[in-house]
Amino acid sequence: MLTHLSISNFAITESLEIDLNAGMTVLTGETGAGKSIMLDALGLTLGDRADNSVVRPGAERADIHASFDLSNLKAAREWLAERDLDNGDECLLRRVITQEGRSRAYINGSPATVQAVRELGGLLIDIHSQHAHQSLLKKHHQRQLLDAFGGCSELAAGVARLCREYDTLNHQLDTLTSQAAEQNAQEQLLRYQLDELERLDVQPGEVEELERKQQQLANAEQILAANHHALQLCREGEVNAMGVLHQALSSLYGSQHGSEQEHAAAQMLENARIQIEEAAREIQSQVDSIDLDPERLHEVEERLDAIYQTARKHKIKPEALPDLQAELSDKLGDLDATDEKLDELRQQRDQAEARYQRDAAKLSSQRTSAAKKLKKAIEAKLKALAMKHCEIDFALTPRENDRPHVQGREEVEILIRSNPGAPMGPLSKIASGGELSRISLAIQVVTAQVAAVPTVVFDEVDVGIGGATAEIVGQMLRELGQRSQVLCVTHQAQVASQGHHHIQVKKVGNSKAVRTELTLLSEDHKIDEIARMLGGIAITENTLAHAKEMLGTRH
Repeated sequence: MLTHLSISNFAITESLEIDLNAGMTVLTGETGAGKSIMLDALGLTLGDRADNSVVRPGAERADIHASFDLSNLKAAREWLAERDLDNGDECLLRRVITQEGRSRAYINGSPATVQAVRELGGLLIDIHSQHAHQSLLKKHHQRQLLDAFGGCSELAAGVARLCREYDTLNHQLDTLTSQAAEQNAQEQLLRYQLDELERLDVQPGEVEELERKQQQLANAEQILAANHHALQLCREGEVNAMGVLHQALSSLYGSQHGSEQEHAAAQMLENARIQIEEAAREIQSQVDSIDLDPERLHEVEERLDAIYQTARKHKIKPEALPDLQAELSDKLGDLDATDEKLDELRQQRDQAEARYQRDAAKLSSQRTSAAKKLKKAIEAKLKALAMKHCEIDFALTPRENDRPHVQGREEVEILIRSNPGAPMGPLSKIASGGELSRISLAIQVVTAQVAAVPTVVFDEVDVGIGGATAEIVGQMLRELGQRSQVLCVTHQAQVASQGHHHIQVKKVGNSKAVRTELTLLSEDHKIDEIARMLGGIAITENTLAHAKEMLGTRH
């Protein structure tokens, strides 16, 4: 609730401070005394537009502070905490307007945008007047009011969450579907390329082996001739290395001297013989492996040609074809996974929609029931407020399609008929200023126990009424003040007499300068102010007695 308001150099006010309490507080005073100054200043702290005309002449700037107690206002505390602006159970809003027309807003000492201040202000206070804070005219507030009265605010929040979940999944599905369409041509190309590579089925190391085999087959006759000639020289010719070495060894072994030099020479010749024998076996193995096979050569060359052509097509080396095949297979697998993801997203989206439709149907049923009860309760209050012909309805208009909507299946709007035979129409277009104030009062009283905003301001809610009706308005405001903080600007003694607290607004000064003063009245001074409101210029014993009687009938 609003606990303190401090105003400096605003309009005709040099300095003004007022402490405010729970319950119903009335502000009264002569016409032109400046009752609107307090509300206008409060409106600026809540984000109203400002210009330098509000700065008191001769001052550099206007400075307004409004303090709020948030101990019973969880929504506002959470809003502040989310933005690292929390200050426990206290919240201070400040607005500064300079003579040059610049404006600055602060929340708990931190600079803030006017939009942020308006957003927070909507959780703190509701001003019912001709001003912008008249939230009752906004459809979203009318819907929230009905949901709160019907006890389905949490269900409505759940429906909104399910709608957002559905929208997120649907957006992901649309995006992936679009990507999948673009990938279709890529998938066809990948499948063609992969099929070609799988048919070719090049194995790791195969290219090198084929190239070696091709060289061998293409030069088989030359290789055979060279190897046969080598074998002749090693061991098979009439004169060969093995035979020559045997002769040399025989000569050395037949020598009678057996010197160390002969022994060493014989050992080296024996090693040479062994090496030549091993070389001969290798050459023979090579000869045995060489196949003069033109058909096999043709097969190898055809295989190599197919591999070379495919490699050139992909602009890679032939030996890299197995790696390319694995890479394309992985890419195609990813595209197949996209299809699986699409199926999974469709299933998740459909499940989210089913949950939404289930809860939205439940919400619609609860709203329908609450609308009937709220209509009946409000019309009963309107009858007491001399609006017995006024008919009100919470219209639930189904949306054009069943697609999930964050607000549920229907639009909610307050419709009224102020006179018999007149058509029902939106509250914002049908109700006059005075009617709107009384309708607002009736709704506020009925929904006070579930209202989210702890402070309600009524600016001259009693315009156009008097007598018994004004007394009932006062009683309703007092009733509302039992549960919420109520500030009421009034000209009606019957309304003012019902206040828990009474603030008198006066304009004081002389021909050179005037200022507005706010005074919290004692019980005795309340009698004098009520008498003034009743009796005009001359306050008599009768008017004082009447004022005292009015104050004595409060309950």
